[in-house]
Amino acid sequence: MHQRLIIDKISGILAATNDSYDVQLTEMLDKASRIFVSGAGRSGLIGRFFAMRLMHSGYDVSVVGEIVTPSIKKGDLLIIISGSGETEQLVAFTKRAKDIGAQIVLITAKSESTIGDMADAVFQIGTSEQYGKVVGMPMGTVFELSTLLFLEALISHVIHEKGIPEEEMRSRHANLE
Repeated sequence: MHQRLIIDKISGILAATNDSYDVQLTEMLDKASRIFVSGAGRSGLIGRFFAMRLMHSGYDVSVVGEIVTPSIKKGDLLIIISGSGETEQLVAFTKRAKDIGAQIVLITAKSESTIGDMADAVFQIGTSEQYGKVVGMPMGTVFELSTLLFLEALISHVIHEKGIPEEEMRSRHANLE
């Protein structure tokens, strides 16, 4: 019962998400000198997952906040994952990156927000109306799972469009684990 509830809810959100986002975001990824990914809490975990897949796909990517993350520069792309678009620390990161001249993408549940106002592109996952209380999916679960699947589908688009073989991706996978 709960599996069907989750699958149905996420399917509805993804069906309501703009079909052109994968092409738009891929173009931004390809134009960027380097890519930086950030999110807070569980959205941050989704960001780390996405950053790993971008690296497997051949992009130069860093996760904001890691000890080895370089400084962001003009020509770089900062991808913020935030359901609300209002997380204080992420607002600060966005302001700093914008001042430096980096491009900003917000992946969110709410297109109208502080980060959204500063972003060069806002990708709203589903519609605002779809994010009311859902029994069995508390505290942002709907956004996080929908975003995870959206971003994994984006990676599928990237590897299909670029013809990246799995063997090439596997060659970039961590081998010190």
